[in-house]
Amino acid sequence: MPNIRNFSIIAHIDHGKSTLADRLIQAAGMVSQRDFRDQILDTMDLERERGITIKSQTVTLPYKDKKGENYSLNMIDTPGHVDFSYEVSRALASCEGVILIVDASQGVEAQTVANLFMAMEHDLTIIPVINKIDLLTADIDRTKEQIENELGLDPDMAILCSAKEGTGINDIFEAVVEYVPPPEGKPDKPLKSLIFDAHYDSFRGTIIHCRIFDGCVRSGDIIRLLYNSAAYKVEEVGLFQIEKKPKDSLSAGEVGYIIAGIKKLGDTRIGDTITLDADPVSDPLSGFKEAKSVVFSSIYPVASDEYQSLRETLEKYELNDASLTYEKDSSAALGQGFRCGFLGLLHLEIFQQRLEREYDQSIIMSMPSVEYKFTLKNGKTILIDNPKHYPDPSQIQSTEEPYIKASLLFPERYMGVVMKLCLSRRGSNPRISYPTPGRIELLIDMPLAEVIYDFYDTLKTNTQGYGSFDYELIDYRASDLVRLDILVNGEKVDALSLIMFQDKAREWGVKICDRLKDAIPRHQFKIAIQGAVGGKIISRSTIAPYRKDVTAKLYGGDVTRKQKLLKKQKKGKKRMKMVGAVMIPQSAFVSVLKTDNK
Repeated sequence: MPNIRNFSIIAHIDHGKSTLADRLIQAAGMVSQRDFRDQILDTMDLERERGITIKSQTVTLPYKDKKGENYSLNMIDTPGHVDFSYEVSRALASCEGVILIVDASQGVEAQTVANLFMAMEHDLTIIPVINKIDLLTADIDRTKEQIENELGLDPDMAILCSAKEGTGINDIFEAVVEYVPPPEGKPDKPLKSLIFDAHYDSFRGTIIHCRIFDGCVRSGDIIRLLYNSAAYKVEEVGLFQIEKKPKDSLSAGEVGYIIAGIKKLGDTRIGDTITLDADPVSDPLSGFKEAKSVVFSSIYPVASDEYQSLRETLEKYELNDASLTYEKDSSAALGQGFRCGFLGLLHLEIFQQRLEREYDQSIIMSMPSVEYKFTLKNGKTILIDNPKHYPDPSQIQSTEEPYIKASLLFPERYMGVVMKLCLSRRGSNPRISYPTPGRIELLIDMPLAEVIYDFYDTLKTNTQGYGSFDYELIDYRASDLVRLDILVNGEKVDALSLIMFQDKAREWGVKICDRLKDAIPRHQFKIAIQGAVGGKIISRSTIAPYRKDVTAKLYGGDVTRKQKLLKKQKKGKKRMKMVGAVMIPQSAFVSVLKTDNK
């Protein structure tokens, strides 16, 4: 145990965590030059395509210090995006120290501070590292000032590093060995282990990622999960060394995996405590804080008979992404589905893409929404994220919506278009700073509902890909909210209902009606598509019917003969409309969600 160190790498997005992890792995001789690839710990195609880390990944590095003593360094590479901060919190629960990376050209940013506070809550040793010192725009002196003034850390302790070129890697290893304390715990006490992650293997069942705090676990032991008191026989234990490396036992202080033939997905809970069935501990470990969802969307299978398959897929997915929340939902138009909660927009987007790629599951998503606060006339306050639970308007005293503090970083030449975009989304209280020459950081308060639809795509388009966007929730503020309903042929389509700011209802009503007009095929009768707020129609599009040319057989004569035939046809169409049902294809629901960057 004195020669074990458990640490995480934390930073703001794109400050070089995965690149530093690559260099540390190479320096430890974990992988040959032939087998090496960039972002080696990022195992998903999505992570590699986007250049971001989505899942925290663990690896055990062997290291021999200057005195010739051997150490086992358990490193966890964490995501930097705010939407995956729950991954970071779980990683920190398994560590005694962190490497906090600050980009020498960007300086201290929003998630740098947020992750620092998270590490302080866990009472971890913090080693600041200034990365990207090889860049021409690197300003090491200014970055040290920020580390002292904004983070309250000792700037002289900061290690200068270039993860790209491999500069300062040995200094980081030495700092981890010297400053990060060895894990506490006793191998001879009853087993107490924390599940901080898990994934599902179709051949071996659930593979648990755990940190052993006390005791020892071996292959053949009978373990008990305290959450549901289920007992399992351990088939294999081992360490993560790029690939899983089996070992005889895991003892106090170590981070590794346990395979115990757990086939029921619901039995494994992230944050649960593992103990031995023969000698259990009485009190579980504290686990983690519950993730607080901020964006909500309903998902439905494309074919109704795939509902059971979607439910099983969500169970497997939740095992690998504990921040996802879901519950059963139903829609008259789309059938049975699930109402899902996400930590942000990127989280929602990644979820949708992972379902399609990794689980071969095609889904339809409803319009994303946020959690609104309603105060009723009887004094009761309710939180609503689903439009179908919108209260009776006559009973509403006041309405509030969540606000965020948006942080936008972009080149100076785009100031005009970015400010125009933010103000069009009801942005207020803008604050401007110049972190580096030619770059602007804009802090502005905005309603969360205004950014969950297509704000980031529009920002990227307007800044030619140079703009970056980050946000944090601040509070709820009073707002005039209404429910926009979409009627097709006089029937309400519940899957298309929205809660929104009143002044935007007409604009959205027109947009949705126009898109549905293009997506719904023509029928034998005229179809009216309407947007309504309460009993008031605020937008309308009409789909013209197919019509037989009943006047084709006429070859002259009085005009009244033609009018007589057209009136007769009109009566028939009217009668057909009374009994006709409109077929809305699945593509119509998808068309409403498409980003409009015109």
